[in-house]
Amino acid sequence: MPLPPSTRPAPRVRIHPLGDTALLAELGTRLDTALNTRAIALAAALKKRRDVRQAVAGYTGVTVHFDPDQTTPDVLGAAIKRLAAKRPPMAEPGRLHRIPVVYEGPDLEEVAARLKLSPQRIVELHSRPIYRVFLVGFVPGWAYLGPLPEELELPRRHVPRTQVPAGSVAIAGRQTGIYPLPTPGGWHLIGRTSVKLFLPDSDPPCLFRAGDRVKFFAAKS
Repeated sequence: MPLPPSTRPAPRVRIHPLGDTALLAELGTRLDTALNTRAIALAAALKKRRDVRQAVAGYTGVTVHFDPDQTTPDVLGAAIKRLAAKRPPMAEPGRLHRIPVVYEGPDLEEVAARLKLSPQRIVELHSRPIYRVFLVGFVPGWAYLGPLPEELELPRRHVPRTQVPAGSVAIAGRQTGIYPLPTPGGWHLIGRTSVKLFLPDSDPPCLFRAGDRVKFFAAKS
């Protein structure tokens, strides 16, 4: 039986050097919303330190760029471990985005055949969870969303496409995402959306932020 959140032990932190002025604080290795929440909280705490220039949360860790004139890797590493051991404050749920999807992607039939499921079942499974935005990267506006239901897990395509249309909704591994711009890509395309994810004239220019939540729903073409 899993332990309730209040009694779960704090994750063990591994500190790795990244050159002379950066560290990677690794809280774990699995795709897990609780670990991601801790990473986001740790990054927020580190940003308040004078000796930290930048702290960027990833899936389950934080990349920390520091000022070598104000600290050393050993001193900062010890501080990171102390901060990570503290239970983070109750996080407010990230913004919820409801994204309409026309499930007519060019890979939908192939995905259904490989998973031995009907296309309709693929749609039901994909649109069932509320996904976490683990991080934003790859191209402007791209958000790594998950975890994807285990029933939909597939490795990436053997041969990536040289260009994927903007708005394509895709899956790979235990994640899903939306291509914000025309770009090469190796994920399986199961649908498309008209929602714009990268708005260069807005501040911030990306619709999604780490910690946000995303709910897909089927829309008519």
